[in-house]
Amino acid sequence: MDYRQLGSTGTRVSELCFGTWRFGRKTGGVLETDEAAAHELLDAFADRGGTFIDTANVYGDPNGTSESYIGNWLAEREREQYVIASKVYFGFDDTNPNGSGLSRTHIRNQVEGTLDRLGTDYLDLYYIHRWDEDTPIEETLSTLDALVEEGTVNYLGASTMAAWQLTKALWQSDVNDYERFEVTQPLFHAGYYEDVEEYLSVVADQYLAVCPYSPLAGGFLTGKYTRADPDDPKSVEAPDGSRGSFDERFERFYLSERGWKVLDEVRAVADELDATPAQVALRWLMDQREFTCVPIVGARTVDQLDENLGAADVSMSRDQHDRITDARYDEDGRRWGH
Repeated sequence: MDYRQLGSTGTRVSELCFGTWRFGRKTGGVLETDEAAAHELLDAFADRGGTFIDTANVYGDPNGTSESYIGNWLAEREREQYVIASKVYFGFDDTNPNGSGLSRTHIRNQVEGTLDRLGTDYLDLYYIHRWDEDTPIEETLSTLDALVEEGTVNYLGASTMAAWQLTKALWQSDVNDYERFEVTQPLFHAGYYEDVEEYLSVVADQYLAVCPYSPLAGGFLTGKYTRADPDDPKSVEAPDGSRGSFDERFERFYLSERGWKVLDEVRAVADELDATPAQVALRWLMDQREFTCVPIVGARTVDQLDENLGAADVSMSRDQHDRITDARYDEDGRRWGH
């Protein structure tokens, strides 16, 4: 893999980031990725040049399991070779009235636990996982700024939020001379742009990096799903064990007329390039012109990971890129509906 500058920071990262939300996660009581499998995947990612690893304090069952898996793996490696990102916001301890959100109390408590589980004394990147309506953004930013000043965190990031909230946070950082958010992590993929267009406009204007989660639309853009009814975009044939076969959110989040049109074009470009749809969908993100885009890829197996990392070897023309973008619209320029 090649390496690219992380937005306007001085840090370089692999052009794909490895997401570890499946580590220690249980679905229907079944463990998706145990520690041995997690370490095998991390080994494969590192062996192929990957340096950028994403986790969160609430990934895994119980909370923190993903961070612990990574920490045990890092103990056998050179910590400085990797860029580690984690997050804070969601409830970690249901018995603690201060066990969630972005208060100074919760952030301070959680960053210590995260560092302990990861076995490190600093984080390269610390995201706020969501916007906290109950805590003044000034309190959150001043706390995060102190973490950077202390050397506990190198850079700050913001995950899902509205464009106005990101703008407000950047303005508060500017007027108060706080460290600002340098990296963002929205839901963003080839079939989902206008929904976050204002947010991405702020990102481009402020030279922030984008590390989109669900870059393959929950697996939809891998091409493994088949449309079952041409008149109903929600009607799908899903392989056994895929997210579409058991996750009720899959239909709500990813199945749309627009999605199928984009997938058709992704498949067409993949055929032209002798690549897979997943690789083309990831390359489309990596080739964004307005901002640095480093997609977060996940995988259950090394073969799946290798396929995703193969996006680094795909070369897409501007015309092919634009064809995928334009597939969201009909011949009259109207966006296909959800």
